[in-house]
Amino acid sequence: MDVRKKSLEMHKLWRGKIKIEPVARATNANELSVAYTPGVAEPCLAIAKDPELSYELTRRWNTVAVITDGSAILGLGDIGGVAGMPVMEGKCLLFREFAGIDAIPLCVSTKETDEFVNTVKNISESFGGINLEDIAAPRCFEIERKLKEVCSVPIFHDDQHGTAIIVGAALLNALKLTGKSIDSIKLVICGAGAAGTAIGRHIANLGCRNIIYVDRFGAICEGMEFENSEHYLLAKESNPYREKGCLEDVIKGADAVIGVSRPGLISKPMVTSMAESPIVFSLANPTPEIMPEDAKAAGAAVVGTGRSDYPNQINNVLAFPGIFRGVLDCRASDVNEEMKKAATIALAELISDEELSCDYIIPSPFDKRVVPAIAEAVADAARRSGIAKL
Repeated sequence: MDVRKKSLEMHKLWRGKIKIEPVARATNANELSVAYTPGVAEPCLAIAKDPELSYELTRRWNTVAVITDGSAILGLGDIGGVAGMPVMEGKCLLFREFAGIDAIPLCVSTKETDEFVNTVKNISESFGGINLEDIAAPRCFEIERKLKEVCSVPIFHDDQHGTAIIVGAALLNALKLTGKSIDSIKLVICGAGAAGTAIGRHIANLGCRNIIYVDRFGAICEGMEFENSEHYLLAKESNPYREKGCLEDVIKGADAVIGVSRPGLISKPMVTSMAESPIVFSLANPTPEIMPEDAKAAGAAVVGTGRSDYPNQINNVLAFPGIFRGVLDCRASDVNEEMKKAATIALAELISDEELSCDYIIPSPFDKRVVPAIAEAVADAARRSGIAKL
């Protein structure tokens, strides 16, 4: 059976991929009086005196909200929050399966930025962290910035930063394999939306000095006019040699290209025009910017995609469970750049020099070492940067 048809059938059978089960019991009068009234007054009064006790006396210590406005659902576009609920439930399933974290899917039915921000702010203290999901650019940038300003819990937009962390780890290992240094490469990022922007900024924080973003109008360069306000910031941060033109122009001589755009955008001649031993990450799903076999035929030394049927799958499930496990374990107030960098390095270092190959630059999502390694690295980085409470 086709996987899409199978999925629809199973969703009818499951009627939701997650459920809530009690830890406490209420099968007799004594259990009821302890778990609920009158006994429950005591933990309520304790939390009223010290809100931090909510992490010890409720499920907040291990609970994340997965929140969307439905504007950019998993490659399906703006289909609305309710239609995106199966994706949000799936994300919650992955939190539980991979990191033992309870997650609640929430779909907020508004496209007004301030209304969305206020809604999330007003419920944020019910959770230990907020995972923003499938919110279209450029609103996602403003939403995340505003929420970080007004919320006391960590805010993490996985489509941006989870993707960036994994791509960063894959790139570090690909560079090691090809004998190149991150501070001397030319990197082209095809697609300057949420994922592309975060990938570029994260890789810049890892040490890359020459990053060129390309959108449908061509290379982003300072002095140009843009429809997307975020691109004015990108123009100042990137393209130091002011290269102009389309993807075909600026990809020449590039050591690596990362596609987070649309199918078929990268051609074999483009790959051939890149520097020696080029790295090609074509991450559009389900059809990448260039198929791996075509990229290799054109001379690519290392190829990664978002697909599970090819080597080097760059999948967000490699990052967010471990990141939130570390955040919750140390009760961090944010997910800062130091923590993201630590997660990338920890993920890359899981593959030894002996194991490293052109078909193995990133661990499998089912590698049991991934979540503990990232969680430990993230918690340690949070403590070093002074934002951890434990």
